[in-house]
Amino acid sequence: MATIPYKIYLSEDEMPRYWFNLRSKMKTLPEPFVNPATGEYCTKEDLLPVFCEELVDQELNVTDTDIEIPDEIRDFYKMYRPSPLVRAYCLEKALDTPAEIYYKYEGSNTSGSHKLNSAAAQAYYAKKQGLTCLTTETGAGQWGTALSMACAYYNLDLTVYMVKISAEQKPHRRAVMETYGAKVIASPSNTTNAGRKILAETPDTNGSLGCAISEAIEVAVTTDQCRYVLGSVLNHVGLHQSIIGMETKIACDKYDIKPDIIIGCAGGGSNLLGLIAPFMADKIHGENDIDFVAVEPASCPTLTRGRYALDFGDTGKTTPLIKMYTLGSGFMPSPNHAGGLRYHGMNPIISQLFHEGYIRAKAYVQNDVFEAAVKFARIEGILPAPESAHAIKAAIDEALTCKETGAKKTIVFGLTGTGYFDMTAYASYNAGTMTDYIPTDEDLQKGFDSLPEIEQK
Repeated sequence: MATIPYKIYLSEDEMPRYWFNLRSKMKTLPEPFVNPATGEYCTKEDLLPVFCEELVDQELNVTDTDIEIPDEIRDFYKMYRPSPLVRAYCLEKALDTPAEIYYKYEGSNTSGSHKLNSAAAQAYYAKKQGLTCLTTETGAGQWGTALSMACAYYNLDLTVYMVKISAEQKPHRRAVMETYGAKVIASPSNTTNAGRKILAETPDTNGSLGCAISEAIEVAVTTDQCRYVLGSVLNHVGLHQSIIGMETKIACDKYDIKPDIIIGCAGGGSNLLGLIAPFMADKIHGENDIDFVAVEPASCPTLTRGRYALDFGDTGKTTPLIKMYTLGSGFMPSPNHAGGLRYHGMNPIISQLFHEGYIRAKAYVQNDVFEAAVKFARIEGILPAPESAHAIKAAIDEALTCKETGAKKTIVFGLTGTGYFDMTAYASYNAGTMTDYIPTDEDLQKGFDSLPEIEQK
């Protein structure tokens, strides 16, 4: 076995040339999108008014395992990829655990998160199609920042609908997006019919990703040479993020690292799917027995307390119906500081795998998450994003279980963002003013009541 360095860097030649399409290896495929007007499965033509054509092709592709990464996108990736797989020696020592702990660090690029992997791809395909502008939503701001950077690179106009509470909590994120040239609007807003309707019904709302998606889609379909792009949930976004898992697997194979547990935070599911994709394919076909763990906030418990059902992807009910674990498109989450995890639904692939028992889920309240984040920052020297801190909390818990049992397990988790734009959250935790909220069954029922009643053909 090769000596394992503190940070494992792959060479440029080792950076993957293909994205990994996990659906081609699944025994049971996720249900396709459903057209709510007809009850039939969506066709390519149904999706083209909203999304770029090549992204639609990727979304619908369930047969090809390897999807070639265009050279132009690989050239963009070379600015910050491959990203390191880091051995958390200091954390292992502090926890006094026999476990080996590794994290795949996606926070070293300018946008500060893994989101740039898909932003670069989606902006490239938009430019290639001859489009001139894009719209999107953003929760915590990582996706909006990444897409702003990519659109600046490809000379595309961008309008970002940022969840209202996140826009208030993270004004510097907004400033970064605007620096890259994006127009940022707090959502819900008075700039769209969807936003005005939501404000009329709930004038004091803090907003949600579902609200912001509705506004962004409305602008996209009513603007010439414009399309909507999404930072998570959809399968083509998870496909782009598979470069994370491919690099991780290459590094593990290179140093004979055999993960027993792989952990990722889960909001819409793209970073978790990207991290686990090649490892999960092997598990499905009996080549490993890795324990895959999805971690979410207790305030938005999509997997742990949601329902597996057809649902809209947005509050305004303008998207196709998606078979996924969901809290209902009408669910309004509390203003949790992990804004990127405040989405009512989950990626269809993750949902299918969870439904079949290939993945387990855990939920934490935010004070416990920030306690783990602060511990990690003090020990490992990286200030994590609140979203990533959910994975850190789970990794620490698993390592402490190893300490109790004496099991020498190998734990890998995704550290997918930095927390330097989340100082309001850290200040709240440090001051002892951070609150925890767990929705009651009655709270969740309000969201479930918004689930559509549709007879599928």
